[in-house]
Amino acid sequence: MTTQSYAVRDSMTMLRRNLLHSLRYPSLALSTLLMPIIILLLFVGIFGNALSAGINHTDYINYVAPAILLITATSGSVATAVSVASDMTEGIINRFRTMAISRNAVLTGQVIGSFIQTMLTLVLVIGAALLMGFRPNAGFGDWLAALGILALLTLALTWLAAGMGAGAKTIESASNLPMPFTFLPMLGSGFVPTDSLPGVIRWFAEYQPFTPINETLRGLLMGTPIGNHGIIAVVWCVVIAAGGYAWARRAFHRTAVN
Repeated sequence: MTTQSYAVRDSMTMLRRNLLHSLRYPSLALSTLLMPIIILLLFVGIFGNALSAGINHTDYINYVAPAILLITATSGSVATAVSVASDMTEGIINRFRTMAISRNAVLTGQVIGSFIQTMLTLVLVIGAALLMGFRPNAGFGDWLAALGILALLTLALTWLAAGMGAGAKTIESASNLPMPFTFLPMLGSGFVPTDSLPGVIRWFAEYQPFTPINETLRGLLMGTPIGNHGIIAVVWCVVIAAGGYAWARRAFHRTAVN
């Protein structure tokens, strides 16, 4: 076998380890699923009538559902950071050093496993939103594009969270570092139009990464205009993914190899 083949084999082994660990300790996965559903219930069931008045009485669940999907993706990053930090701080890396395995496989397995879990959670949240009245008018191609955007964002956030987890000193700090990303969709166009926000908050909402991603997702699912948001969304995802990948590799190898 070539060196590349060994690396792929070892990555698949670490992927199985990550998925089995998640099955045995499902609390993080459940929190990733429950939090966006609770937020959806809160905003649609309690605040929906009031907030829909500001968007021409549009069915509020159709307006807010894309933002809930973004929150689901960001929530998954918390589990990624905690999982990576657990490996980095609890001694298993020292054990891996003594084994004939690819060093990159440990981090790659974590990232792929977290990506798969978050994408499955996104599917479940979409199902919950449909049961609650979400009615997208997207065609097959639009759904594929929307899932592609969600997959690209999830991959970007997963690498970024892996960097946070690899660089964190404790599991507790790793769990806190990705939390601000969970609230960024709320500080954009996810729950109300940005032109309804005051001053500096409006400026921030218009130019932060999650607004073009949300507008692209909403446009694909609900048929609203996308404009140049699609290109900006892809660029943001690629930049976040590249930065997260570089950070994760550097932080991981500083601990695992040195």
